Amino acid sequence: MDISALFFLSSALFLGWSAGANNAANIFGTAVISKMVKFRTAAITAGIFVVLGSVISGAGTTETLTDLGSVNALAGSFAVAVAVGISIILMIRAKVLVSSSQVILGGIIGWNLFTGSPTDNNALYKILFSWVASPVIAAIFGFILFKIIKNTVLKWKIHLLELDTYTRVGLIIAGALAAYSFGANNIANVMGMFVGSAHLPDLNIGSVFTLSSEQQLFFFGGVAIAAGIFTYGANVMDTVGEDFAKISPITGLVAILAEIIVLFLFTSQSFEHFLLVNNLPAIPLVPLSITQAFIGAIIGTGLAKDPHSINFRVLGRMVVGWAVAPVTSALITVLSLFFIQNVFEQTVILPEPYEITKSVIGKLDSEGIKTEMINDLVNKEFYYKKEFRNEILKRYNYSNEQLYKIFTYSLIDSFVVDSNLINSRLRSDDFSEAEINFLKSLHSKSYSHKIDFEKDVFQSNDLWQDTGDILTDKKNGNKKIIIEQLFRIKKPDKSNY
Repeated sequence: MDISALFFLSSALFLGWSAGANNAANIFGTAVISKMVKFRTAAITAGIFVVLGSVISGAGTTETLTDLGSVNALAGSFAVAVAVGISIILMIRAKVLVSSSQVILGGIIGWNLFTGSPTDNNALYKILFSWVASPVIAAIFGFILFKIIKNTVLKWKIHLLELDTYTRVGLIIAGALAAYSFGANNIANVMGMFVGSAHLPDLNIGSVFTLSSEQQLFFFGGVAIAAGIFTYGANVMDTVGEDFAKISPITGLVAILAEIIVLFLFTSQSFEHFLLVNNLPAIPLVPLSITQAFIGAIIGTGLAKDPHSINFRVLGRMVVGWAVAPVTSALITVLSLFFIQNVFEQTVILPEPYEITKSVIGKLDSEGIKTEMINDLVNKEFYYKKEFRNEILKRYNYSNEQLYKIFTYSLIDSFVVDSNLINSRLRSDDFSEAEINFLKSLHSKSYSHKIDFEKDVFQSNDLWQDTGDILTDKKNGNKKIIIEQLFRIKKPDKSNY
């Protein structure tokens, strides 16, 4: 990767720093505010576990964010990251604990608006669901946990000094777990938009292990978050401790525990697997708003202890900030992209080929989308999203959801089935003999659209069809992803742009 690419990537480090500064209070704020843990100890512990969470478990939530809108050029990722970082800093200066997830979402939507890309409503709804559910669930857990701990402490009559020791140890352990969960869940916010545009060579650490491009990006992002916690986190903690709520050591511990539970529910792939094994609906893995989970936990704990301990006026200011933040981020993103593209003459979006074929028309017809108005566009190629979008909307005013499907189905995404790849890459432990033999029967067949590939490979047989069993369908879905990645023709390395 050249110097210019490293410069563009620096914006992600700035974004990581601002996210770390903004979320320090959500991790160790209660421990530091209640004077149970020194800030230096809290910052070092949080930094270590944020990096570990980012590298080890960071991939689970990134896919949802990239589904919302995939930034495909480094200069574009740079513009979005800078805009989002500035938005977070503005909210910090206004003493509002902003949600990083909300600001990132605003940045991605700003990108979609600037480039003419339709927004994936399914991915958007997943994230919006988490924004509503996470503070409510955290408040419920905070309320219940405080009642349990309070009754336990009163029943056991633990000595005050002994209780302080237990609480201090609990706050450190809980903070470390919260930092790990924060890294795992929110590294998608920091580096998710660079996964599709920055490609680093694999890094071999001796003969012990290898870090992929994605893991390296997550490591750098985790370090940047840790730096933000250490250098500016103390200033943000005052907003919670002095303005929003009166926090004692016990209420602080309960709030962190409730926050950890919510982060675990929305981050853990293992828990998702447990739910699926038991044929239960899985909670979506999304980049959660740790701020909202933390505030919800504080509210639940405060209601259980003393409703008057919560400053609802400050809470109202935070809620307004949560609504304003994504709008501000989207506007700054559009301005940033325009400035970098037209003043510095940088490529903020790489051309992607789109072509409406007869099979695309057939697919749209099968889903009840009118196509007679766009039949004249069949077999014409478009390389810029705005041009393609404008030509479609000239003919019919499609909804965003319909437009998104037209874009998705029309994208030229080439595949070639290769038996050599099947023999070398597909493990017999994961794929049955029937599945492998069927794929080999398609050897050398090529496809220029994903829908044609899926029709031949997945829909022409019963090997990977939905069964109604949630776990089986999840496994089949993962197999489809592996097969698609195996036979997709790799696009040129975008790190050179």
